[in-house]
Amino acid sequence: MKNTWTKTIMSVYRYLERVAGAIDKLVDRQALNSYYSSCGKSGILEVANEIIELTERKVKLINLKVLTENALDNIDELYAQLLIEKYIDSDKCEKIAERHNLTLRTYFRRVEEAEEKFTSFLAKKGFNNDKLNDYLGKETWIIDMYESFNKKEEIKFIEENEMVENF
Repeated sequence: MKNTWTKTIMSVYRYLERVAGAIDKLVDRQALNSYYSSCGKSGILEVANEIIELTERKVKLINLKVLTENALDNIDELYAQLLIEKYIDSDKCEKIAERHNLTLRTYFRRVEEAEEKFTSFLAKKGFNNDKLNDYLGKETWIIDMYESFNKKEEIKFIEENEMVENF
């Protein structure tokens, strides 16, 4: 579906820092409680593996945050601002259009162009759809958001085709 990863990444961006912070707390708790749960070598190894896995998750989220910021820095300023206001700030489309002196129709075209530029930047950096599916596949909360956007796109596609058939 069209620009689904861009919509997903922009929507989860505001949560990345909080989730990374929560992972830090989990790592601290695991490390502090490891004394009690590690009776023997296999216990120590299990705790160490859990800490490593959590740390790798945090690194992925930080990398996603940096990638997002790089993409926003490397697309047109208006495009970046529209994406930020729509996805990160959750502003209403009417307000955003008014703020930028755009008609609603132009606003929607600009947002789609912005999403395409963002998607293109990600692809240039090696993060196409397949890579993002692989890279973020274990982050179920991000995949859930991705699937939600996919569903919306499918419904939109079906509705548009029904309108064409009925016309």
